Amino acid sequence: MEENLKGRLVLVLGILNVIFLLFWVSSCNDVRKFKKAREKEMDTRLAVEQDRDKLSKLESSLKEKLGQVQEELGEKKAALDAVKKSLSQEQMVSNSLKSELEKISRLKEALEEDLKDALVRGKISSRETSKK
Repeated sequence: MEENLKGRLVLVLGILNVIFLLFWVSSCNDVRKFKKAREKEMDTRLAVEQDRDKLSKLESSLKEKLGQVQEELGEKKAALDAVKKSLSQEQMVSNSLKSELEKISRLKEALEEDLKDALVRGKISSRETSKK
């Protein structure tokens, strides 16, 4: 009976060893899966971090370019305002010259009329004097 008990004990211990071996293999398999999942997650995090760094650099360069463009825009706007002022002054001078030209044209026409009248009077007076 002792041999029977020893045989059963060996059988039970053998079955327990097989069960523990299966648990150990399953545990090793799970650890391998978790390691792969962790490595995949780390790779994903690294890729995301690199993308974030690239985007951060791009953002800073774009902000710098935006600042430069805004500065250029301010300069061009100031230049445009100066040109507008200059154009406005030139238009005022042009209008003033046009009005002066109109006045001079009217005076010229009046002088021409006076000259024609004087010429006509001079011819009439020379005819009168020649008739006498």
